[in-house]
Amino acid sequence: MSAPDPARRAAYDVLRAVRVADAYTNLALPVALGRRRVTGRDAAFATELASGTIRRRGTYDAILGECIDRPLDKVQVKVLDILRLGCHQLLSMRVPPHAAISTSVDLARAEVGDGAAGFVNAVLRKVSARDVAGWLNTLDADRTVRFSHPQWIVDLLTEAVGAAEIDALLAADNESPAVTLVARPGRSTRDELPGEPTRFSPYGVVSAGGDPGSVPAVAEGRAGVQDEGSQLVAVALAGAPLEGPDRRWLDLCAGPGGKAALLAALAAEREARLVAAEVQPHRADLVRRVLGVASAHPAPGVEAVTVADGTAPPWEPGSFDRVLVDAPCSGLGALRRRPEARWHKSPDDLAQLVGLQVALLTSAVSLARPGGVVVYATCSPVLAETAGVVTRVLDASRLDGRPEVTLEPMPLDIPDSVGPLPGTVQLWPHRHRTDAMFVALLRRT
Repeated sequence: MSAPDPARRAAYDVLRAVRVADAYTNLALPVALGRRRVTGRDAAFATELASGTIRRRGTYDAILGECIDRPLDKVQVKVLDILRLGCHQLLSMRVPPHAAISTSVDLARAEVGDGAAGFVNAVLRKVSARDVAGWLNTLDADRTVRFSHPQWIVDLLTEAVGAAEIDALLAADNESPAVTLVARPGRSTRDELPGEPTRFSPYGVVSAGGDPGSVPAVAEGRAGVQDEGSQLVAVALAGAPLEGPDRRWLDLCAGPGGKAALLAALAAEREARLVAAEVQPHRADLVRRVLGVASAHPAPGVEAVTVADGTAPPWEPGSFDRVLVDAPCSGLGALRRRPEARWHKSPDDLAQLVGLQVALLTSAVSLARPGGVVVYATCSPVLAETAGVVTRVLDASRLDGRPEVTLEPMPLDIPDSVGPLPGTVQLWPHRHRTDAMFVALLRRT
């Protein structure tokens, strides 16, 4: 009998936080690693174990269903979490079968009891009889099981990317994303960051590994961790052609602050100022922290970080030269990075989100001055959240008394990124190794 090792306990803590508290995997991980004092290689192991288990839950549940003589909803949830962790070690990691099984048994004994330990041992021995390909063939698995995506998500992504590429996209969603760093211009350079330059963003590097917090520029807030697709959203807003004044920028949905930090740096280079708005106070605090508002060395280019509802903005119409709407969305373009979204979201969420997205983009258009630009971005390729939202706002702008707006080509030159509307950009994990960001540029006329 052995005590569970800290890395596996940390991974179990993450699964429990996701299940009990609807936590985000990427936010629960640092907390769990800190609590269990897991660092270095063990932290990398725990990260892959937790994230990979959540990504492949649909596949593992189908396999477990063949190895257990009762429905999975009749299995104690703690035990089911441990079985899923065991499956990932057996089927998707280089963990010897005896180690994967024995450590899972130890975890079950510590978290649940001796009876659960025996059950876990018996089930995982059955799982270990085949590799993952063998299980998928035995199950005659459909796309939802093979790629571990609910059917409704498969349907929406197929509509967006097309039947010819859907398998490549779903497979990319199940890969561990590389850590990408961003140098905030005027404060740091890519030369300070360890890794290879990103393909499309002039400010990013694909990390060479290790803890990003140990990089001096990241620790000092002069650089940060940010997906290349998110970097390109800020690049697009800053790069849009603009006649007349270019003094005041707005990030209408700024939390948690990554895009705001890059925008503030880009604004400072032009002697412009950024207002960062966030409706949720705790997320506004995250933005303040990223921008160092209360620190001895705050980010240049920041006018204010404020708690504000973007659908009922406190500013006068036409107050800004450039406006970013990085709208709350389904997150179905970031399933590599936020694997729990595929299990926590439902089709019913979309209607509410689309209504909010339309309201936010409508506000943004009114807040831009005549001739000003608005960038609308979502971390989702779902057509209702991308082309659907932009089309509705364009159509509404033609009504009497509404600010008129036009759709313009994006100032980004990225191969194979043609979006669903002329001039828009759609990035893809399987094509560009980024989150599936949609970006559209609108101009207030």
